[in-house]
Amino acid sequence: MYRFVKRFLDVVAAVAALLLCSPLFLLTALLIKLDSKGPVLFMQDRIGRGGKVYKIYKFRSMCVGAEQQGSGVYSGKGDARVTKVGRILRATSIDELPQLFNILKGEMSFVGPRPPLTYHPWAYSEYSPEQLRMFEVRPGITGWAQVNGRKDVEWNRRIELNVWYVDHMSLWLDIKIAFLTVYKVLKNADNENVAATVQPTAETPQPQEKETESV
Repeated sequence: MYRFVKRFLDVVAAVAALLLCSPLFLLTALLIKLDSKGPVLFMQDRIGRGGKVYKIYKFRSMCVGAEQQGSGVYSGKGDARVTKVGRILRATSIDELPQLFNILKGEMSFVGPRPPLTYHPWAYSEYSPEQLRMFEVRPGITGWAQVNGRKDVEWNRRIELNVWYVDHMSLWLDIKIAFLTVYKVLKNADNENVAATVQPTAETPQPQEKETESV
């Protein structure tokens, strides 16, 4: 039952947030254009509910052509590909705000498992049956894994946390995650990759080395 209520709350909150944040959207777009050449928005394929691939929206925080500069999947501290404005956007998580449009399109929720890349940590076909359960719900702008370590958490553990969320999803849990997310953002905690977050095992495929804004 909550899944239907959750969708209604998502739409109402997304519309309200877009109206309230419209001046911030305009200011951010202007700063991005003044800071570096390229589009305001960054779009990337992500895996959503039921394994459906969709385009996630973010404010661009990296220079154009970052994929040719060879720093791999992980964007860590001091990454030269990140623009001056991009560092601020990432530190404040403002770069995630365009995902409000993903929510209105029905591709995302405010709270849910963060949607993985199509190739990282591994391809959809390589998730185990238990891991695939994280795709039973819409992915979120924030989630249980994000408030329990965020980018410091190895991917197998992130998926375990995501599956736990699917099993325990409720209004009160979503409210708790929302408040913890605000706390994490204000502290700028766990917001940089300090090491590779996929530790290969006999059952875990090696991640492909491709560039990305942030995972």
